[in-house]
Amino acid sequence: MPVPATGRILLSEPFMNDDYFRRSVVLLAKSEEKGSMGFIMNKPIGHNIHELINDFPEFNCPVYFGGPVESNSLFFIHTIPHLIETSFEIEDGIHFGGNFTKVKNLAGLGLIKPNQIRFFAGYSGWEEGQLDHEIDEDSWLIFNRPEKLLEMDPITLWGELLRHSKTELAIWSNYPDDPSLN
Repeated sequence: MPVPATGRILLSEPFMNDDYFRRSVVLLAKSEEKGSMGFIMNKPIGHNIHELINDFPEFNCPVYFGGPVESNSLFFIHTIPHLIETSFEIEDGIHFGGNFTKVKNLAGLGLIKPNQIRFFAGYSGWEEGQLDHEIDEDSWLIFNRPEKLLEMDPITLWGELLRHSKTELAIWSNYPDDPSLN
């Protein structure tokens, strides 16, 4: 199994009973010895960016719950560094941050598409050794990032990645979140 590294995916194990991370897919934006940070990729909060930021032009792009750290702050990742200056590359074409004023202008002009950018309220963070400890406890599976991550359906993402994981846990990918509703 791969090690947790910048650009990798953390997939919560099927029975994780944590309100924030249950059935989560986390993209590690930064992972190093002193700690890690990432964004939950599959938990839209039910609002588009222009509904939450007053001066943002109408842009039908959902905002996601990125994690419990700084949840009242906005973060974003994207695949268009040639249009958004001052971002840094996470891995192979996925970039973090950049000039937010430029993002607003590009969205207003229709020069970016929702599948090229993803906004997050908050982020997920781990202190030194914390993520390694959680992995040792089998809380997370680690995968290489799918090439078209931003284009994948966030609602089915966790199950799809687990189903294709080639682990003994793959069978749980179709298990309902709440079996009492089955």
